[in-house]
Amino acid sequence: MLKNDPPIITQESFNNSISEVWKAITNCEQMKAWFFYNIPNFEAKIGFKTQFNVKSENRDFLHLWKVIDLVPNKKITTNWKYQNIKGDSNVTFELNEDQKGTTLTVTCEILEDFPQNISEFKTESCQAGWNYFIKDRLKNYLTLL
Repeated sequence: MLKNDPPIITQESFNNSISEVWKAITNCEQMKAWFFYNIPNFEAKIGFKTQFNVKSENRDFLHLWKVIDLVPNKKITTNWKYQNIKGDSNVTFELNEDQKGTTLTVTCEILEDFPQNISEFKTESCQAGWNYFIKDRLKNYLTLL
C-alpha cells in the first residue's frame, strides 16, 4: 500500500438501521464478534487509543489505533499504524441511510508507504481483507441481529 495509490474502498448495504450498524462498528463487544476478537477496548471518542496484536504466519502485527474524527451514527475515522513497521493510514467508516437500511463505506487512505516486501501490505491483500471483514464477517453478523 503506497501513498500514491488510490484509497482502498469497500462498500456494502445492510438491512439494518444506522444505529444497529453503528453499534456493530463501535461497540467493543460487537467488534470482537466480527472484526478482531482480541480488541481489548474501544470507544467512539476522539483521541481514544488502543492496541492489540494480530499474528500472521510467523509475523506479529501490533495494531495501533487512534480515533481522530467522529460524527456519531455517521462517521468514524481511526488512524491505523503498526508498531515497528513503517507506514501510516486512516480508515474511515461512513454510514448512509438507503432504501433497504444502511450503506457502509470503508475507505483506507494511505498517508505513508507501507513496506512492499510484506505480502499483507500489498494493495490486493488489503482490499481482500476489507472485503472479508465487511462483505462477509460484518454482513453475516448483522444478519443474525
